[in-house]
Amino acid sequence: MLENFESDLRNAIETLRAWPAEEIRLFHHNDTDGLTSGAILQTAFCRAGYRVSRIALEKPYPQVMEQIFQPEGQIIIFADFAGQIAPLVSEMNGERNLVLILDHHPAETSTSERVLNLDADLHGLKGDRDISASATCALFAEILDPANIDLSNLGALGAIGDGFFVNGALSSVNREMMEKAVRQGSMRSEKTETGERYFITLGGIEHESAEVCRVLDTLGAAGYSSGGADEGIDLCINGFIPETLETVRGLRKIQEEIFRRETERLRGGGLKTTEHLQWFDVEKRFAPMGVKMIGVFCRTIRDMDFLDHSKYLAGFQTVPDEVPGFGKINFDSTKISMRVSRELTERIRSGTLPGLSSFLPEATLNIGGFADACHGLSAATTVRIGQEAKLIAETERVLTNLLEGEQDGNR
Repeated sequence: MLENFESDLRNAIETLRAWPAEEIRLFHHNDTDGLTSGAILQTAFCRAGYRVSRIALEKPYPQVMEQIFQPEGQIIIFADFAGQIAPLVSEMNGERNLVLILDHHPAETSTSERVLNLDADLHGLKGDRDISASATCALFAEILDPANIDLSNLGALGAIGDGFFVNGALSSVNREMMEKAVRQGSMRSEKTETGERYFITLGGIEHESAEVCRVLDTLGAAGYSSGGADEGIDLCINGFIPETLETVRGLRKIQEEIFRRETERLRGGGLKTTEHLQWFDVEKRFAPMGVKMIGVFCRTIRDMDFLDHSKYLAGFQTVPDEVPGFGKINFDSTKISMRVSRELTERIRSGTLPGLSSFLPEATLNIGGFADACHGLSAATTVRIGQEAKLIAETERVLTNLLEGEQDGNR
């Protein structure tokens, strides 16, 4: 699996080097995995002599991609998203540009020779277990130039941020990245009762990796509309500065107050349920935080006592009609984020329950929505404002059919 994936990476790098352009347009996600991916690629491409323009995106919305693909002759890189929509990317690009997708979500094969889908899922590696986007990017960077092995610590950090551990520890390619970083002296690990604890050195100072991930998630998500993603990239490359810590403290105060109010609202009866789902809609109440925060909130409350831990959890948040770096865009959309309790996590991992990626994308596409970057344990898609209840009903229908089909297969 990994050998074939590395061969694809080498071939993509050869294609990249032969492309007649000196500037790379880099688009990446805004959580820890996306920010570390962006930092790895920006560093590696700059070292290779490219000019890099970089923008963090909450999702690769079609309305944004229409603008991205308008010029011709570009090198465009997507990191930590777009693997699932490679056919759409191929159609929208129209052979005008060279596009590389470095992702780890469930993926579909590209339909264009100029769109190279470098998603390890196509080679049997699981993005919620074996390889993060950051590990994918670090592997790509090391093949681009072996000197980039010093970026392995960021490759492991993104995996820690996504939280996809096996028995409390990194596994497979994610673990290899951590072990490379340990040999480089930029990471270390400690055994714990539940797995492992990781430490990373940034800017010459060691920090607990989990806390760095919390800082990056806060900057990229809560601070998305105010330049937080750029501060997160700088942190990954240069380490902490006092101004960043002050920014994080301010953002956390905002986040904690918004989350407190919303939790009280849900405890007071703001939760709706179906046979297999429990859901709510924060509408615009999370502003000015970015829409990544609905997933963060779902993860925060997923095991609280007022929830049914045997049901899938879903939350909606209105997508703001402005994207940093692009300006005003009329989305008329709401984002659904789904998470699962620890109880359901074990059942999904054991194969006794369907993962989120097996039903949410299908339900979303069935009602004309946009689906990208879904995992078994975490997933997010978008639909038009006003379709929230319709999406829940369709998700319930698809999920019920899936469960009944599995029951029939076991008879």
